[in-house]
Amino acid sequence: VQLQACGGGVVQTGDSLRLSCAASRRTFSDNGVGWFRRFPGKERNFVASISWRGGHTSYEDSVKGRFTISRDNAKGTVTLQMNSLKPEDTAVYYCAVAKSSCATTDVREYIYWGQGTLVTVSS
Repeated sequence: VQLQACGGGVVQTGDSLRLSCAASRRTFSDNGVGWFRRFPGKERNFVASISWRGGHTSYEDSVKGRFTISRDNAKGTVTLQMNSLKPEDTAVYYCAVAKSSCATTDVREYIYWGQGTLVTVSS
């Protein structure tokens, strides 16, 4: 599975961005999908995840109420709507496919990764 994440960019504090993730060659409709981010010099951190049918979602505490993860299995896409962005949201964002169907928060449960898209929020 090859994942393509897009939608990053440079925005100002309070703005919104919508990240999208799509897979080539194979769909991930039976798998949980997550978004992670990497701050400069840090490991990847969990941001949000969604179960295979979209019935369960999980969020990292700092993004609750601001970010929304959703999926469209018919189109084979997962999106991360990011509102009220803050400078501390600046990072490279990655989408990933889990080996299970759950909305897992554990980075070790993810087996396919996209290349990352940079989000920069200026103050």
